[in-house]
Amino acid sequence: MWQSTPIYERVPLVWVLLGLLFNASGLFLGFEFTLSFVYMMVGWFCCALGVALFVFRLRERPRGSASTRLSPKFISEGMTAATPGVPNNDHVPVTEPTGTD
Repeated sequence: MWQSTPIYERVPLVWVLLGLLFNASGLFLGFEFTLSFVYMMVGWFCCALGVALFVFRLRERPRGSASTRLSPKFISEGMTAATPGVPNNDHVPVTEPTGTD
């Protein structure tokens, strides 16, 4: 489902932003207000949950598609030319100057 992917990708950011909002609310209310500590604890919990979700999602993401991975026989078959379209001119003999003008 391609429609749920943008939501899935942004969920950790939403949790972190919600945590920052709770932390800002707790600071705005001041420490004289009894519930400001609850606001701060909920804010830190939301921030930690957002970071944890981001890390878990990052670890579970596939490394790359099968079409972009190199086969195990890539090196052993001699396909290591950096630019296969450009001819290699190592076989051309180099003529040294004779020194007679």
